[in-house]
Amino acid sequence: MARIFIIGVTGGIGHRLAPLLLANGHQVTGLHRKPEQADNLRNAGITPVLGDLMELTAETLAPLIRGHDIVVFSSGAAGSGLDRTTRIDGDGPGHLVAAMKQEGISRLYLVSAFPEAGRGKDPNPRFEHYMTEKKRADADVAASDADWVILRPGTLLHEDQDGRVNAGFAIPYGTVKRGNVAQFLAKLVETPEIRREILELTDGRTEISEAVNRIVRK
Repeated sequence: MARIFIIGVTGGIGHRLAPLLLANGHQVTGLHRKPEQADNLRNAGITPVLGDLMELTAETLAPLIRGHDIVVFSSGAAGSGLDRTTRIDGDGPGHLVAAMKQEGISRLYLVSAFPEAGRGKDPNPRFEHYMTEKKRADADVAASDADWVILRPGTLLHEDQDGRVNAGFAIPYGTVKRGNVAQFLAKLVETPEIRREILELTDGRTEISEAVNRIVRK
């Protein structure tokens, strides 16, 4: 059993991931921005922690994650503005790895973005800014001493899992169900030998357990 802190627990991936982790016997804590979300989290078996990534720094985030074994960062600004994208998608993971180092927490799972997402369309400055910030966050995490895994899903679909994916270090671009991302993350948590890897994920034909097992370096 691990004590797992989810940043983004109320989002499309996080709210699907939490029950999977609970079902696997883990304790789950979730960061939430709105006070009224606390009761729903608590009723789902999740320990709620109030906090806003627009305001949190490494120093203020550290006591929130204290005592946990694993942190999952699946939060995002979701197109709510350039400043929010910078603070949440760009600054957030860097603040987190600094807080984790301070608290002696090593395992981190970061949900990032597939590099080819949105290519072939008319240039969109907001989307380009989003991709730039995602890459900056990836670089901050990869440069850290943490036992990180950076997961880059394709374009996210508002659908639950069907348990079939394509996963690897470099794969063709595609879409992926949020439920499949959550299930894949849950399996990664159970596979700690996968560490310090950048993985790409889309929907596919391979059962998730098999897809994760194929990634384990022999």
